[in-house]
Amino acid sequence: MCCVGHQAPGMWTHPSDRARTYKDLEYWTNLAQLLERGGFDALFLADVVGIYDVYRGSRDAAVRSASQVPVNDPVGPISAMAAVTKRLGFGVTVSLTYELPYAFARRMSTLDHLTKGRVAWNVVTSYLKSAATNLGLDTQVPHDERYNIAEEFMEVCYKLWENSWEDGAVLPPAEAAEKGLYADPDKVHDIEHEGKYFRVPGAHLCEPSPQRTPYLFQAGASSKGQAFAAKHAESVFIAGPTVPHLKKISSGIRASAREQGRDPANVKIFALVTIITGPTEEAAQAKYDEYRQYASIEGALALYGGWAGVDLSTIDVDQPLEYVENDAIRSVNQMWSKQGTGDEVWTPRKIAEKIAIGGLGPLLVGSATSIANQLEQWIDEADIDGFNLAYAVTPNTFEDIIEYVVPELRRRGRLPEQEPDAPRKTLRESMGGPNATAHVSPDHPAYKHKRSQ
Repeated sequence: MCCVGHQAPGMWTHPSDRARTYKDLEYWTNLAQLLERGGFDALFLADVVGIYDVYRGSRDAAVRSASQVPVNDPVGPISAMAAVTKRLGFGVTVSLTYELPYAFARRMSTLDHLTKGRVAWNVVTSYLKSAATNLGLDTQVPHDERYNIAEEFMEVCYKLWENSWEDGAVLPPAEAAEKGLYADPDKVHDIEHEGKYFRVPGAHLCEPSPQRTPYLFQAGASSKGQAFAAKHAESVFIAGPTVPHLKKISSGIRASAREQGRDPANVKIFALVTIITGPTEEAAQAKYDEYRQYASIEGALALYGGWAGVDLSTIDVDQPLEYVENDAIRSVNQMWSKQGTGDEVWTPRKIAEKIAIGGLGPLLVGSATSIANQLEQWIDEADIDGFNLAYAVTPNTFEDIIEYVVPELRRRGRLPEQEPDAPRKTLRESMGGPNATAHVSPDHPAYKHKRSQ
């Protein structure tokens, strides 16, 4: 995330952490090169529009702990990172709640051109009241209404990306030079969209990019969010504390995808996890014990307030959490209030200690062998396809994973060996497997908007 503190509030105070240099382009280019050397598929940039101000009814806790504030726009670093890498993909979070599809579609097409087809859009709807009030609304858009707006927003973007410019609209260089004609006007079309939320009569501003529609990520885990993800997403980010919890979410997403007429295998599911590792179990545990000294409990409670819409300062720190219906991230509130098994009960104290390192996802601490064992179990039993790796300390967390865990996973055949001379691929081709193409598959809703099929 383009901020100081993301999923591990307070860890920016650790001597090895470089997150406070997030304003420097070198921070991002160095990180991209590190991840590409380490065999990562993509760098995912989270984002939030607004400040976490639910805890104690104030933004002060978030500001003090640098918990996702200050936060820069995540789009900025991408073209620079693409310039210093060849294979790494870039997923960027942009909330459609406060965007206009005509201008947004141009921004994503531009990134797809500049990255040579290695960009993904993480489709989200904004959940913070502070974002709504600062962007011209009197109050937050209701949860389900946000997804109704999102449906039409996607339709407009699909029309712009897939329907406006024909494949042969832009002439090959030699023919264009001979005819003095860059593009054929007869092959550029208005989309003539008239809807409830948007009116977009004209043509897309950009010529077709390598992927046309960028690769699509989504992170909704509420019932409405899962249905949206099952329809539109090509990869879905989920978070859950246990294998059974993750299995329930992944099963729901795949079942919903099947109901939408999509092949469930075309929806890749990635689980959030933070890994702290080292050469031995003891070394990893010692590193975790050291990290805990830098964690910010106040920052963790500020994050939870924004995520769940619940101010934990209003109840006793050892009182069990109960589910509250609101317009924040419903899946977060459900996860923490309903996840207990047996005698396990989640209280504000336990939640703060958990969020302090790892945020919404589970934390794995151990040697490469034990980490790999757990990751394999999740893949095999929870029906997920991979992992969205958060960090405790940046870039050390990623360096440790690359040094210890990646070789072990490769030894087990769970990760492919890198091929330095392999031809460049778009992100959709890289993520989709051997039969994937640069463009959306026929079972995706964007495909029906293609002018030439």
